[in-house]
Amino acid sequence: MSLEFLKRMLNAPGPSSQETAPARVWRDEAATFADEILTDVRGNSFAVLKGGVPRVLLAGHIDEIGVIVSYIDDDGFISFAGVGGWDPQVLVGQRIRLLGKNGDVVGVIGKKPIHLMKKDEQGSTIESLWIDIGVTSRAAALEQIRIGTVGVIDAAAYELPNGRVVSRSIDNRIGAYTVLEALRLLAADRPTATVAAVATAQEEITFAGAYTAAFSFEPETAIVVDVTHCTDYPTADKKLAGEAKLGGGPVLAAGSVNSPVVHQMLLELAERENIPYTVKVNPARSATDGDAIHLSRAGVAVGVVSIPNRYMHSPNEMIQMSDVDHAAQLIAAFVRSLSAETDFIPR
Repeated sequence: MSLEFLKRMLNAPGPSSQETAPARVWRDEAATFADEILTDVRGNSFAVLKGGVPRVLLAGHIDEIGVIVSYIDDDGFISFAGVGGWDPQVLVGQRIRLLGKNGDVVGVIGKKPIHLMKKDEQGSTIESLWIDIGVTSRAAALEQIRIGTVGVIDAAAYELPNGRVVSRSIDNRIGAYTVLEALRLLAADRPTATVAAVATAQEEITFAGAYTAAFSFEPETAIVVDVTHCTDYPTADKKLAGEAKLGGGPVLAAGSVNSPVVHQMLLELAERENIPYTVKVNPARSATDGDAIHLSRAGVAVGVVSIPNRYMHSPNEMIQMSDVDHAAQLIAAFVRSLSAETDFIPR
């Protein structure tokens, strides 16, 4: 696995609906081993290994949460909305990288200092925050950005001990990375199936990329790779959020959108290949691209495989690379196990 490729993709700003920068990095890497590289109007990127049946889709979304400029006042202070799900407290005091008219524009999130606040003002909301890019007028701001300009927290990826990586965009560049690494393994030992890895767009806001990718590729089965909440930190509630820890291997989802056939296959393959794993339940929905893909056309047999992630939707989401490696190995083993006779209908 290439950490250099991963860090380039993690550092490329690409909030939902503006994923072009990380998508280009992903496609350039995919082109070194895939048979075909495709894109679509929704911003999805496909890397295909051509084969027979069944048709298999490996999906990981490449967008990240971000901000979008909604108003600029006369003094050049910028109001913004969240793109995706934010805890506003996380934004306070952060540097923001806006995708400006002529290149990136760095600003800072401002708020009233705590010294000047009343008690009922101390909980931040997005509406109480602003972006300051150092200009002194609306006209000066408009030379660099416009209403609708998007941005991300300005936080680079870092390697930590024990094979751990932190980044603002682990959710879910690591999913897009994992499906491409699984495809790389399959390119070295070709399956009979036709396989497409897809870096989907807009998962954080609409699932649009998942809908269009599944509709156009027409898979019989799909593996969706996303992140899931670790429960190996202080105050974690395993009764509520299940079992997942860094270094514990991929997390296999059970229930709701997950095909019981695919789930059982993944369990058996993990045991056979000595791949560590845990299981979490999705009682009603998965909150991943699987929620869209399983509904495509006449239905798709979906399995959701997740990478344990600490500090989700923050500037420093943390994963462990051994979990990514094991997830890619399991997905490749799943695809190689398929044949024209594989029956995905629960019986």
